[in-house]
Amino acid sequence: MHFVLSALVALLALLDLMLGVGFLVNPAASGADFGLSAVDALNGGAEGLSAMRADFTAFFLVAAGFMGLGAWRRRGDVLTVPLALFAIAFTGRLINLLVVGSYEGWWLPMAVELGHVAILALAIKVWPWRRRRSKFRAG
Repeated sequence: MHFVLSALVALLALLDLMLGVGFLVNPAASGADFGLSAVDALNGGAEGLSAMRADFTAFFLVAAGFMGLGAWRRRGDVLTVPLALFAIAFTGRLINLLVVGSYEGWWLPMAVELGHVAILALAIKVWPWRRRRSKFRAG
């Protein structure tokens, strides 16, 4: 169970690493895969590309880094960061689905985010957490 869970978390980390690097190297193409366009009439798209390059890269690389570390060391506490990222992303998409409505292919990113949440939550439950040693000992 621990090995399979480590492999799943590592594979998700690899996916997120590829997405993060894609946004860093070519935000226009990666953004298009997410239904985003960097069109900005005043700046020729520079502001939109900058936002995609910074924000999406940060999201995916931070998630990938913590998931990779968590999978390597099998530590549940490290996975709380990517769990929070993907749970909030899923919640935002769910709210958009309820308020704005569906669009073609709406279910795929939600399924990926929900898959992240489910696997990370299971790993957090199964894997140990690092215990802090108190500097102050009784007695």
